[in-house]
Amino acid sequence: MSESSRPVPYRPGAVSLFFVAQAAVFALGCWIWLLVLVLTTEGATGAHVLAASFAVTFTLVGVALGVRLALQRNAALRHAELRRLLVDISWNAFTAAGNAEQPAKVVPFPTVLDDEWSAGVERRQRDRRR
Repeated sequence: MSESSRPVPYRPGAVSLFFVAQAAVFALGCWIWLLVLVLTTEGATGAHVLAASFAVTFTLVGVALGVRLALQRNAALRHAELRRLLVDISWNAFTAAGNAEQPAKVVPFPTVLDDEWSAGVERRQRDRRR
């Protein structure tokens, strides 16, 4: 199967991205409102507190939604890669079993050479003894 014919993995985002952008627009509007209030009035009023609390709230909501969106996208890409890897492994095992010299024998999946593996085990055991 060629790379271009593979289906595109699920990528969350259209609705989530809308809410992240909406929170960013509201936060920007509240920060501008607070700036205008600070520059035009002399003392702190209830409007200042309200604008500041809205600005901080919308900023935090936008950051939280943005982090959630990034984590969802990352998880979706990892899941797609895992599915692709499982398909490749099963396909390789199927074709290797079909090419085996003796029927009904499972061809082992290629791993680290036995000498390298046993040397690593011996090295770890020596390190534990120290």
